[in-house]
Amino acid sequence: MDNKKIILSGIQPSGKLTLGSYLGAIKNWAELAEEYDCYYAIVDMHAITVRQEPAELRRTTLEQIAQYVAAGLDPEKNTLFIQSHVSAHAELGWVLSCYTMFGELSRMTQFKDKSAKNSENINAGLFTYPALMAADILLYQADLVPVGDDQKQHVEICRDIAQRFNGIYGDTFKIPEPFIPKIGARIMSLQEPESKMSKSDKTAGGCIYLMDKPEDILRAFKRAVTDSDTAVRYDPQEKPGVSNLMQIYAACSGKTLEAIAAEFDGRGYGDFKAAVGEAVVETLRPIREETTRLLGDKAYLESIYKSGAERAARAANRTLQKVYKKLGFVAK
Repeated sequence: MDNKKIILSGIQPSGKLTLGSYLGAIKNWAELAEEYDCYYAIVDMHAITVRQEPAELRRTTLEQIAQYVAAGLDPEKNTLFIQSHVSAHAELGWVLSCYTMFGELSRMTQFKDKSAKNSENINAGLFTYPALMAADILLYQADLVPVGDDQKQHVEICRDIAQRFNGIYGDTFKIPEPFIPKIGARIMSLQEPESKMSKSDKTAGGCIYLMDKPEDILRAFKRAVTDSDTAVRYDPQEKPGVSNLMQIYAACSGKTLEAIAAEFDGRGYGDFKAAVGEAVVETLRPIREETTRLLGDKAYLESIYKSGAERAARAANRTLQKVYKKLGFVAK
C-alpha cells in the first residue's frame, strides 16, 4: 500500500448524482483501486457555499455514499468518507487561505459562475473555497486528482498554493497532477450540448440521474437535441449533440467512436438515440438497484463512512501536524 501513488477526489452532495458524474468520474475511480491508494470524499463542507436544506443534505450525503459503493467502489479497497468527519480539512483550509492570494481567488471561473447564479448569497466561503479544496488534496499528499477537463484550474491553484508554502517552509506538500480520463471525461446536457451535464441543470430532460427510472431515461434520450443532418459522426464543433450521445454510448458500451459511426451508418437518429438510451438504462440499472438495497441497511452504511473517516483522519493528521510544526504552532 505504501508504495502506491495516492489519488484523492470528491463530489458535493448538493443534489443527485448524474450520468455525467458516473461516466466522467466514478466509473473511472472504480478501476483505479488495484493500482492506487484511493481516497474519495463526499465534500459536504463545500456544499454549504450555497444554501442547503439540512434534511435534504443529510439524505443526499448518505445516498451518495451508497451510490459510490453501488457503482463499484469497494470500501475495503478505497477510503470512502464524509469531509466534515475529518476536522483536519477545515483546519488546513484556514492555514492555506493565509497562503492564497486575493487575485488568484478572484480569477477562479467557478466563483464567477456561482456568484452570477446566487447573486443574493455571494459569501466569503464561495470566494475562498479553493483554499479548502487545496487542503482536501494536500492533506493526503495526493499524487493525482481525477478531474474533468473543465476543472484543471482547481488543481492548478492547489499546485500554486503548495509550491508557495513549500518555498517558504521547505518540502511539506507533494505537488499533485490532474488525472483526466480519455473517454467520457465531459458529458454534456442532452438539451444544451454546449453545456456540461450538471445536477444544477434546470432544463427539462437535459440531465440523467443515477436513480432515474428506465422509462424516464428512454424518454430523455428520445428527446435529446441532435441536428438537421442524419449522419452519426463524431464532430464536437459541428455536431455537438450527436457527438455527446456518441461519447455516452462509447462509455456505456465500450465501443469506439469509429465502431459507433459504422454501426449507425445510414440508419438515422431515431435508432441511434434509442440505442444510447437502452445502453444507459442497462448501465444504471444495477447501480440503482444496489443503491436502494444499501440505503435500507443503515448500519452497514454507517460502518463504511465511520471506518473511512478514521482511515482518512490518520493520514490527514500526519500532514496537519507537520504543517503546524513548520508554522511554529506550539505542540499539544
